[in-house]
Amino acid sequence: MKIFALLPWIDWLALVAFLALWVGYGRFSRELGKRRPSLASTTDRYRVYWMREAAARDPRMLDGLINQALSQTPSFFSSTSILVIGGLFALLGTADKATEIVSEIPFAQATSSFIFEFKVLVLIGIFVFAFFRFSWCMRQYTIVALVIGAMPPPGDFVSGKFDLRTYADRAAEMVKAAAESFHDGLLAYYFSFAAMAWFLSPLAMLVASLVVVVVLYGREFHGDVLKILGEDKKPLA
Repeated sequence: MKIFALLPWIDWLALVAFLALWVGYGRFSRELGKRRPSLASTTDRYRVYWMREAAARDPRMLDGLINQALSQTPSFFSSTSILVIGGLFALLGTADKATEIVSEIPFAQATSSFIFEFKVLVLIGIFVFAFFRFSWCMRQYTIVALVIGAMPPPGDFVSGKFDLRTYADRAAEMVKAAAESFHDGLLAYYFSFAAMAWFLSPLAMLVASLVVVVVLYGREFHGDVLKILGEDKKPLA
């Protein structure tokens, strides 16, 4: 209960708004992506294309290499998250000195070392969440490799013994799930920069959170990558 008494209401308001924008934007972008073109929904189409080509390809060594390359990025971020968490725990041991340094920054709000430590713990929580999403993404790509390896030979699809689209679409859904886990981890990284603005003031964190949302929305629904990929009109059916 001590933290509820020591932390000003404006900070609690900013923290709640930050969490609402973080969680809310993630759900908003997924729901809006179902009704209009987005980067996620467009790349999902390419995942279906890839798996259907993989099912018809023999051998599938190329697809295994692609999957391995995709799994390396979440592996990097997962390892980085561990390093960041370790650095933040080390920062807890120097809270008094860090508080003095932050207080010297222009427009920074003066806070006690106790509140500073609480803000660091919030950052640690963000990167712990990111670590779990990235590590789960790695596990999912491992499952994708198993699904690709378990695909019947192309001749069995041609003969009608197995349905190509059933296998391909199932594999595409698995790749999509891995991509969503990776997206959640990246979202945590993006909003961690907004959380760092909390060390200056709650208003700075709120403004930074809104900036992150605007930037992410622009890239997801109006970015150049979406325009390039959206030119593809190949039907899925």
